[in-house]
Amino acid sequence: MSSRLLLTSLAALTLLCGGCLRREQHSSGLVYPLQRRIPGDGLAVVNAAAGSGLHIWLDPDTETAGICRPRWNPDGARLSGGDGPTPRSGGRAPRQEFYAALRRGQVRWALRQQMQLLCRQRAPRSRFVWQEPPRSDAELLQLPQQQLPQLERQHLLSNPTAVRRSEKQLLGLPLTAADWDDRLPPRPPNGP
Repeated sequence: MSSRLLLTSLAALTLLCGGCLRREQHSSGLVYPLQRRIPGDGLAVVNAAAGSGLHIWLDPDTETAGICRPRWNPDGARLSGGDGPTPRSGGRAPRQEFYAALRRGQVRWALRQQMQLLCRQRAPRSRFVWQEPPRSDAELLQLPQQQLPQLERQHLLSNPTAVRRSEKQLLGLPLTAADWDDRLPPRPPNGP
């Protein structure tokens, strides 16, 4: 009988001490929409003390005609101030934190709801198709790879004539007629 009383006392003491922890020492567990670029394209997951956590970025895949589904990015941002009125995100959170957050049913449910709303906004005539988020790097590699548009030479490099013209203007050097010719030089035969 005394062991039962001892266990009950220990349990009560543990609950009492747990309730005395300051807010900064435990996670609130909040999950809510947090804007990245447009409303609804992100989800805040407070999973650490003092409102820290993860800002998951949501991106719908509308490349297949008539279908909108999630395109998963496990490389979210670090969240700070998630319990307060002005949450901020910046930097990169580790992928393992993304995978750990997905163990919570509340996070998976919120992801599905937000992705469905985002699909309705971006592709209202498309059918929403839910695809479970990856829970490990191995599962991420098994997802169909989406082809992103390739960058062309003109997207990567500045026009060399325009750069030379700007340099001359900054240095106060006189400009010639050739400095105003903005045609790109011809591409090498085997070049990019």
